[in-house]
Amino acid sequence: MPLDTSTTYRLTRLRLDGRRWNELRLLQAQISTNPASSGSSYLSMGNTAVLCTVHGPAEGKRSETAGAAGAVINVVVNLAGFANVDRKKKSATGSGGGDRQATTELANSLRDAFQPHIHAHLYPRSTISVHVSVLSSDGSLFAACLNACTLALVDAGIPMPGLLCACTVGMSGRASTPAVTAESAQIGGINESLDPLLDISAPEEVELPYMTVANTNPMPDINVPKDEEDEEDDEYDAENENQMLSIVHMDSGVHVSYLETMFAVGIDGCKQTREILNGVLKAAGKRVLMGETASGLDYDDE
Repeated sequence: MPLDTSTTYRLTRLRLDGRRWNELRLLQAQISTNPASSGSSYLSMGNTAVLCTVHGPAEGKRSETAGAAGAVINVVVNLAGFANVDRKKKSATGSGGGDRQATTELANSLRDAFQPHIHAHLYPRSTISVHVSVLSSDGSLFAACLNACTLALVDAGIPMPGLLCACTVGMSGRASTPAVTAESAQIGGINESLDPLLDISAPEEVELPYMTVANTNPMPDINVPKDEEDEEDDEYDAENENQMLSIVHMDSGVHVSYLETMFAVGIDGCKQTREILNGVLKAAGKRVLMGETASGLDYDDE
């Protein structure tokens, strides 16, 4: 039976794993983990661990690329039987023992997220195959898969306007009712107002309303000469673009009065995640420039 997160947090302002409301779990990432693929990555967010491999672009079947203006992304998600707390037997279809409907929905969500994000028009009549293996699921699974796919696509050399980074954000209590003022929130000396929580774990997903958000950082065009005023305008535009969300995925209901707060915290979480993923890619680039392989490269958020 899960612990009462809302009561515990209200008294201590600390979550079940000791984090504060705006702290991410330990995020570790590697790229080029599978030399046999075009691009690959390993990413863990807390106890959620995901492997991702990318094959292609390759010539696609006519039935798959018919009517498409560019490359088509195919996503397959495999949930290991030992990924959850309760081990599941392997099904007759060989789907790895996970819930087939859940993995299908996750694969469709990943495809819908990356199909408009990549520059697919550069690869007409082509197919990009993305395989995601969930080794451990402890909350924020969709966000972890999005981040792992982003690293694998970059490792495969698939052009994108920027890194698509994701995180989850929830509310620390009953968020189905409108937000209350600070004066009316004081009951028995305890602040009953709800706080947003960043990077939701599995026990928190059971009890709290949450959403997955993702955004990207557009890259400036370096080929166009600009003066100082244009550079200032570009910095302002880039800052505003970073405040925009590319993906909002909700599995539970939350009152509209909390959305603005949750979006703001989610954008900040995406910014923190992007800094970590950028560190992974920059360190890999340095290794390549030094004539070394990027395989097995590890970066820890400590």
